[in-house]
Amino acid sequence: MGIHKEGYIIILLSFIGLGILSPLSGLLPMPVWLHYTVWIVLLLLFVWIVRFFRSPKRILFIDESKIICPADGKVVAIEEVFESEYFKDKRIQISVFMSPNNVHVNWAPVSGKISYMKYHPGKYLVAWHPKSSTENERTTVVLENELGQKLLLRQIAGAMARRIVCYAKEGNDIRQGDEVGFIKFGSRVDLYLPIGSEINVQLNQKVKGKKTIIASI
Repeated sequence: MGIHKEGYIIILLSFIGLGILSPLSGLLPMPVWLHYTVWIVLLLLFVWIVRFFRSPKRILFIDESKIICPADGKVVAIEEVFESEYFKDKRIQISVFMSPNNVHVNWAPVSGKISYMKYHPGKYLVAWHPKSSTENERTTVVLENELGQKLLLRQIAGAMARRIVCYAKEGNDIRQGDEVGFIKFGSRVDLYLPIGSEINVQLNQKVKGKKTIIASI
C-alpha cells in the first residue's frame, strides 16, 4: 500500500496546516480538555486525508474476455439506457459509487486503444443523482479492444469531488488494469457496455477495482 501521486501536494499542505494550527490552538483561551479535543480532531483529519490517497498494489491476471471493475465502491445502477454522447444508441449502464472512504484510483477495465476522450465541466450533484451522469463535471473515455468492441468509461465528480484527473490520451494504447485517472473526494464511475453483455455483478454489490469481474463481452 502506497500513497498516490495525486495526494502528495495536498498531504504536504495538510501537514503544514497541522503544524501551524496545533500550536496556535494552544494559545486560545480554552479549557485544557478542549485544547486536546482540537488537536485530536486535527490529527484525525490529517490521517483521513493520507488514507484517502492510498494506492493499493493489486496483482491483476489479465483476461481479455472479461471487463474488470474500474473502481472500488458499490454498484448503484444496472440498467439499459440511451447513451447520447458517443454511441447514440442503447447500452447497458453499470455505475459504481465511490464513498470518501473508498480508494479513488480508476483503472482500465479492458486492454485496447483509446478512441475518444473528452472532459466536460458541469455541476456537482450528489453522485447517485440520476442526472449526475450527464450534468456533473465528468470525463468520458471510450476504449476499443482488439476485436473492435467498444465500451465507454465515464468519471463523474460528486458533491464533494471538485477535480477529476484523467491520464487517458486519445489514440494511445492502454492495458487492462492500467491507471486511467483519479477522482478526489467522493465520486462515481459509469460503464456503458454493449447490449447482450453478460453481467457478473448485482445491484448494491460491493466491488473492488482491478479485482471484481464486472462483465464479459
